[in-house]
Order: sequence, then C-alpha cells, then structure tokens
Amino acid sequence: MLTLDLTNQPRWHDLAPGVRLQLRPLTTALMVATRSDTAVEAVPEEASDEERAVAFAKALARRAVFAWEGIGDADGNPIDPSPDAIDALLDIWPIFEAFQLTYVSKGLLLEQEKNVSAPLPTGPSAGAIVTAKPARKPAKTARRG
Repeated sequence: MLTLDLTNQPRWHDLAPGVRLQLRPLTTALMVATRSDTAVEAVPEEASDEERAVAFAKALARRAVFAWEGIGDADGNPIDPSPDAIDALLDIWPIFEAFQLTYVSKGLLLEQEKNVSAPLPTGPSAGAIVTAKPARKPAKTARRG
C-alpha cells in the first residue's frame, strides 16, 4: 500500500551527529523545478554521472532546505542556510551521501508497506511442488577396475 502524507510539511533529517536539516517534501513540483534549474542545465553533456549527481543534489538542496541545526561558520557561529552555504555543505562527502540516502533516494523510490512474501510454514521448500517422477529402480554404480 502506498501511504500518502497530505500534510506537505517540512521534516527534519539527521545527516551527521549534531547536523540536521529541515527539508521540504520531495514533490513533483520540486523535482521539475530542480531539473530545469540553470545550474543543472549548464552541466555539459560530456560530464560524468557523478558530476551530474552533484549538480542536481545541490540544486535540489537549495530548493528543499527550509532550516538547519549544527552548521556554523569558520568561527563556530551558527549560520542560516544560503545557496553558497548549502553548496559548501554538500561538498562534504559524508553529508552529500547522507543527503542522497535519507532524502533523495527515499523520495525517488516508492516505499511500499508489506512488500515481502510471507514465510513458508516449515521452511523454504515446504510449499514446493514435486515435478520429477520418482526413479523406478536404484541407479547402478560404476564398477571399480
């Protein structure tokens, strides 16, 4: 079953110890706007998939970040999200990976509830149907020579 969240409220996502972002829901409108972002469209055709992923993630984050906690400037003073600060944050590899895993990939994959098979009653072959006929005679063994 697909569960719809009709509230459309920003949610907190923990990306690293002490670092969390409040992100807007990953909606169709947000994805379409990100795809047509000038930074995404400016990526050259010969760019690698990784370069495209970084450009897309930064463009998406610039649209999606509503607020954050645990992020500061070089002096340790808390700063508010800004396009430059968001890009700098996603230049940190573990943060980029966490953003991709906790936000982007979960939004792109439809998570279905109860999407597994029920266990078989007495083991993996309990429900198997026999398709081969039993042998009529025992097989002959090879002679030792």
